[in-house]
Amino acid sequence: MLQPKITDVEALANYKLKLRYETGENRLFDVSPYIRGSWYGQLRALAYFKTVHVLPGGIGIEWAGGQDIAPHELYDTSVEIST
Repeated sequence: MLQPKITDVEALANYKLKLRYETGENRLFDVSPYIRGSWYGQLRALAYFKTVHVLPGGIGIEWAGGQDIAPHELYDTSVEIST
């Protein structure tokens, strides 16, 4: 199944992302298991973590340095939350 497109992403405390989807769903994704090593380790810096943005067309998210997480992983391992 294809994941719905992401319409907005918000960096929250404790390395969490609030993802909004075209379906109206709001989902919470925990990035903390990913912030290891030289590539993803840059996300530990809160100012850098907050550079996350939605890719054109809502096909995914990305940080300023090019780090990303697969769209299916974002959707499948996040939990639905109320606004």
